[in-house]
Amino acid sequence: MTAEATLTTDRLTLAPHGLADFVDLVAIWADPAVVRFLGGHPASEEETWARLQRYAGSWALLGYGFWAIRRRSDGQFLGSAGFLEARRTGVASFGGDPEIGWNLNTAAQGQGYAGEAVAAALGWGRGRFGRVVAMIHVDNMASAKLAARCGFGRFADARYKDEPMGLWEYRYPAG
Repeated sequence: MTAEATLTTDRLTLAPHGLADFVDLVAIWADPAVVRFLGGHPASEEETWARLQRYAGSWALLGYGFWAIRRRSDGQFLGSAGFLEARRTGVASFGGDPEIGWNLNTAAQGQGYAGEAVAAALGWGRGRFGRVVAMIHVDNMASAKLAARCGFGRFADARYKDEPMGLWEYRYPAG
């Protein structure tokens, strides 16, 4: 991975995931409060291992992916944010546009870290993408508010794995 793939903000460092992130990923994806709107069930180590491989593989295959979010002051793992090509079954195509996603551990929520990470990711995407989409569970008001604050607009409703979702989009300004 090139240094270009590492992002910094006032409080955060975002870097592509590596093997050293596995323990932190296991903890966050096993937390029922974190996964409530992200599939609804805690993930096993096996499922989390596959997720880590998807994160790394996305960078290798597509040139974009998810970043591990760490607090700059102490290096504490806070969560993940980034872009993916999920090829979701049963959801209308996003037209080849990347999907953005984010999650934070419960201790990091409500402190503005997610907004800071999403803004950094969107900044990285400027010049690379014309449009970015997000799929947010309709009951996930915190993520819907964050998406709206970051400039996303809701453009459709969908069902994914029998759960109601809002589809959101961010369009980069021309030029």
